[in-house]
Amino acid sequence: MIDERSTTGRGMAGALSRRLSQSRVLRIARRGADAIASSIERVRAARSQPPKRIRYERFGAIVQLIAPRALVFVDRDYARSIGAAEAPAWHGTEPALGDHPLSAPLEAHLQLTNKCNAGCKGCYTGASPEGSPREYGLVEWKRAIDALADAGVFHVALGGGESAVLPWLGALADHARARGIIPNLTTSGLEGLESLLGIADKLGQINVSLDGLGDAYAAVRGFDGFARADAAIRKLRAIKREIGINVVVTRANFDQLDALFAYAAERRLSEIELLRFKPSGRGARTYDELRCTDAQHRAFLPTILAAAKRHAVRVKVDCSYTPMLAHHAPDRALLAELAVYGCTGGDFLVGAKPGGQLTACSFASPPPALDHERPRVEQLAAYWNAPDAFGAFRTWRDAAEPCASCTYHALCRGGCKVVSSHVTGSLAAPDPECPRVVDHAPRRVHLPLV
Repeated sequence: MIDERSTTGRGMAGALSRRLSQSRVLRIARRGADAIASSIERVRAARSQPPKRIRYERFGAIVQLIAPRALVFVDRDYARSIGAAEAPAWHGTEPALGDHPLSAPLEAHLQLTNKCNAGCKGCYTGASPEGSPREYGLVEWKRAIDALADAGVFHVALGGGESAVLPWLGALADHARARGIIPNLTTSGLEGLESLLGIADKLGQINVSLDGLGDAYAAVRGFDGFARADAAIRKLRAIKREIGINVVVTRANFDQLDALFAYAAERRLSEIELLRFKPSGRGARTYDELRCTDAQHRAFLPTILAAAKRHAVRVKVDCSYTPMLAHHAPDRALLAELAVYGCTGGDFLVGAKPGGQLTACSFASPPPALDHERPRVEQLAAYWNAPDAFGAFRTWRDAAEPCASCTYHALCRGGCKVVSSHVTGSLAAPDPECPRVVDHAPRRVHLPLV
């Protein structure tokens, strides 16, 4: 089951929180009046409303629930039991989930603009005040939303640059909802706040990027913007319940994780989403400075479990952390049941650059080609079933060791391909920051083991 309240969550965010709930390690329910009100609303909705939507897949179907807001993967027999008709996709033997790409992505990460004045030193897009050449406007992004809706996409994660400054952001959110797609948003909180406050009700989850408290924010971003980001969080939370924070975890803020959970609890936020630092955009230049150490990666899961339990805050992690979760040998069957996967770029999710160029994920580059020959997001349906679509993102089964013999490979899928490409020069190489990979060949992986 995949929680739908993702933002630019960058992968299978939300699945970990479900896993923790099932294992009784983390109590997700929020304390206080907000939690009580939310629980009552969910119970009433669950009793009164059938599934919102069913999308057929070879293995069965994906059922979109209203209460709780989630996407549930079910087999063919269960789909029939809830009234689903026989589908052409069900011809032949029923495959297991993961044997084939889905019929369409669940989520699309749309970088609406590359314009931003912040100049963060680790920006994954390399955003600038000028933005990118030939950026899409409202007309083009509406056409992209139409293509995604026609393909069966459930929700979009809107980001930048800084999308809050776009005068047509509200109109695009309206269009997405009219087409049955939930529009979520990530913002820095540093620009466009007044406009965003006026359209917050049009959006789903809104997460503000907060990569540390106090001095740690400046250490990660290269400037002191904490007070402004905090002010934006407080103003947004005053008018909307679905407000959270995105934290890019680095060696500079890892020791603050517990304090960040405490901050989220104090501000009564709906979630904290933890993102692994990746070497893309300006982040490629600051990668060695900011990426977590091997010891921090190994400590990641117990650290967030303890913090989430202590502060009763809902936590989500992105797909690139799956190798760090697998290091602690969780129950594989449970992870599979809850659809906790590693890199699902070009499968569960896709990305799009400001000019509409289709990518496997937010951090990946478009396929090598002349710009006018690259597939655009509005061409998703035509590109999706192409023989070489998304390249190494879909050929993860052809893995080298230690991935080939790893019992978690079908779930992890080799880890983060963007990290692999940057460190090894190959998208298809095993994730060099995976603890198992580090232990397998420490002399060939040039990462500190401290």
